[in-house]
Amino acid sequence: MVRIKLNSDNIEETAGKLSELLKKEGAVALVPTETVYGLIARAGDEIAAKRIFELKRRNVSKVLGWFTGNWRNLPEHGVILDGLPEKLAKEYCPGPLTIIAPCADGSTQGFRVPDTPFLLELLKKFDGVLIQTSANASGQPDARSCDEALAQLNGEVDIAVDGGDIAGNICGSTVVDATGDRIKILRQGTLDLQKWL
Repeated sequence: MVRIKLNSDNIEETAGKLSELLKKEGAVALVPTETVYGLIARAGDEIAAKRIFELKRRNVSKVLGWFTGNWRNLPEHGVILDGLPEKLAKEYCPGPLTIIAPCADGSTQGFRVPDTPFLLELLKKFDGVLIQTSANASGQPDARSCDEALAQLNGEVDIAVDGGDIAGNICGSTVVDATGDRIKILRQGTLDLQKWL
């Protein structure tokens, strides 16, 4: 495992290294977000997705969310943005909101645009969609430091990006189901969306 200490001087270089790594089959990385530490991999990489479930000891029936740098491109991946998903994305992306939208194949997909310079730079360089989930073991508290996250994982990631500690008063992203005419809040996080109910 490679561990990189992130600072304001190496954001671009670290994002470049990670972008190249994530193009390799099965690659999984640990990264800091604006809410908690998370695991990321290339969307559509089934080997990497399986590794993430094993690392978290998580039930494989649970769907992984997506990170995207440009939510407007999601229709290219089958996501239907018309209506609530688009309105929410326009107001809150980038930010700590996971929007569950309908897909053309009848399924649903959660997505968000993370609001940190490092992840936005990574998504710009990677130019694609990443699967993502919090790095804590299933059922355990959120990981707020690189060491905390690594200690909870069942195995090793390929790269761990250490962005320092995340403040304890910050919670995970708010998760909303935007597949209908009105939103349903599935997990209350940092954002207050009462005006949308």
